[in-house]
Amino acid sequence: MARTTPHDDPLRHAPAPLYRRVATQLLDELRHGTVPPGERLPGERLLAERFGVSRETVRQALEVLRREGLVATDRRGSHVTLPGPPAESPASLAFPVGARAAEPCTGDRATVAWEPPPPEHAAALGLAPGRPTLVHRYLSATPDGSGRRTAVTSFSAVALAEVEELARYRDRADGSACVQLRRAYDWMRRAGLALHHRDTITRLADTPAVRVTRRVHDQYARPLEITDLVVDSRQDALVYEFTLPAAG
Repeated sequence: MARTTPHDDPLRHAPAPLYRRVATQLLDELRHGTVPPGERLPGERLLAERFGVSRETVRQALEVLRREGLVATDRRGSHVTLPGPPAESPASLAFPVGARAAEPCTGDRATVAWEPPPPEHAAALGLAPGRPTLVHRYLSATPDGSGRRTAVTSFSAVALAEVEELARYRDRADGSACVQLRRAYDWMRRAGLALHHRDTITRLADTPAVRVTRRVHDQYARPLEITDLVVDSRQDALVYEFTLPAAG
């Protein structure tokens, strides 16, 4: 009878189970800072779509990371416990772009409505023409009426599915009540979304105004929101503040 040696064991070279491969890929992304320590991971459904596997496979992969102390799960979902610096404070990044530091409904006005966004916003967010979404409008002016700022923001289906705080506004977005969403970017980050901003600034012809168009997407290149801000720049200035962590 032939003897079986470790070299003859067919399981020795068997490929790793699918859930372990997903766990390895996800861990590699976390180590590269895709989701900062302490922040929430995307939901199981979105992770399943991201890796092209079933939700059960994602659950098994997360269980592997939980056993290794790299991910923790509570009622709000799974968040990263991988050692590393925490995510930056979002305090200096107010929503919408160009918003003044004013108390809600004092010196500025903001409302939300559930309606079809402007056509160019729908195209940028991948929404079908005429499909409604959460649209935020912002108006601000100094007491003498100068320095006027107006902004229109449209949120994507991904943002509304991932960010509970935004989704709650759907049923009360009647376009009339004063609604400040100054913590929108903070909410997105707490939902496990890494935010990538791209701001384009152009001067409007034959006017003293400038237009700022901000597009925000997440770590998977999915659009989250687009904002168009128009500023009367005769007596005003736009200030953008960014904080980058030191290397090492």
